[in-house]
Amino acid sequence: MTEAPRILIVGGGYVGLNTALRLQRKLRRGEARIAVLDIDSYMTYQPFLPEAAAGNIEPRHVVVSLRRALDRCAIVNGMVTGVDPVSRTVALRPQLGPARVMEYDILVYAPGSISRLLPIPGLAECGIGFKSLEEAIHLRNHVLGQLDLAESTSDPEIRDRALTFVFVGGGYAGVEALAELEDMARYACRYYRTIDRGDMHWVLVEATGRILPEVGPEMGRWTLQELRARGIDARLETLMKSAEGGHIVLSDGTELDSDTLVWTAGVKPNPLNQSSGLPLDERGRIRATAELVVEDHGGVFTAGDCAAVPDLTKPGEMCAPNAQNAVRQARTLADNVVATLRGRPLKAHRHAYVGSVAGLGFGKGVAQIYGRKLHGLPAWVMHRAYHLTRVPTFDKKIRVLTDWTLSFPFRREVVSLGALSRPREEFERAARSGAR
Repeated sequence: MTEAPRILIVGGGYVGLNTALRLQRKLRRGEARIAVLDIDSYMTYQPFLPEAAAGNIEPRHVVVSLRRALDRCAIVNGMVTGVDPVSRTVALRPQLGPARVMEYDILVYAPGSISRLLPIPGLAECGIGFKSLEEAIHLRNHVLGQLDLAESTSDPEIRDRALTFVFVGGGYAGVEALAELEDMARYACRYYRTIDRGDMHWVLVEATGRILPEVGPEMGRWTLQELRARGIDARLETLMKSAEGGHIVLSDGTELDSDTLVWTAGVKPNPLNQSSGLPLDERGRIRATAELVVEDHGGVFTAGDCAAVPDLTKPGEMCAPNAQNAVRQARTLADNVVATLRGRPLKAHRHAYVGSVAGLGFGKGVAQIYGRKLHGLPAWVMHRAYHLTRVPTFDKKIRVLTDWTLSFPFRREVVSLGALSRPREEFERAARSGAR
């Protein structure tokens, strides 16, 4: 009896999860064996990270369990360390135990991207990104903890440092993270006797002359005006030169001290690309055809942030590395995997840009959909409606909608749970006390 073909999916993010979900629906039982390889056992819906950080959404509702959603797939947790397209194998290193080598007949390669860091003194020691749920929740607890510190100290320098928050990068991640956290902190000020919203110093540093390029120049300018009207110090055409010891130096000569430095200045393809044995372009992305097949490697498919996928709606350009493209590419990719198994012709991926939406705090947003420009409350509603339809699984849609509904009649929770990042601290303190 011939064994069913083996499909390995490297990465459980947008592309990996959505590809696997579609394959589950399209393939007959026993037609193929599917395994998803990822260091985590869940997929994070990253557009909801700012709202999770602001406390509008329960953190568990931002992630989708791979094992629960993909009941017809094997989930293997570990770090993929290499791909050998010649022998058709993938090397995997679990958190514990010996490394594994897994064979495949069809490979879906979608490890995504990582934060793109620059060699700025102090950045690696002081900065934090905004790509994972862990980072988002840490920032929420950290910001509220800084308010606690500022309320409790009698040292004006410590207070000023605690109430200064610096975000580098004026794209989606930076603007939405800053806007949501500033909105949360401004709300929290009502519970602090000595802190007024004007005491906080929120700084946005952007190297180019505009923010939110995804929503177009006009809406980007409106967003900039909105942020500045809220007292946010948005600096364009400005670079961060150093951040050693939390002392931040900007290219315009400004110097300030802060214990909160959030780095959102772009992403780059996963370093696994370099050891994948697959063809790369000048930016380190996997070279793909319009059918989402890796160039010169039949049976290997790719999509998402790690891949250079031709944009057939804009000849000569590549698809932008965003969630909208990743989700739609996953559909075409899954259909082409099914076509490959059944000996049918593959279809090219073609997706015209629909538009972009961004949340800027409770009741505030900006959007450009099918050429129509919105801002304020209508854009905020559009932002929530769009992402509610895109978050995977019906269960998560209902849970997120419930969170949003409950946020209207009840007050927002503004409790710092900073100890979550140091769960053994209390136990270790008790141990030291008992040893004396």
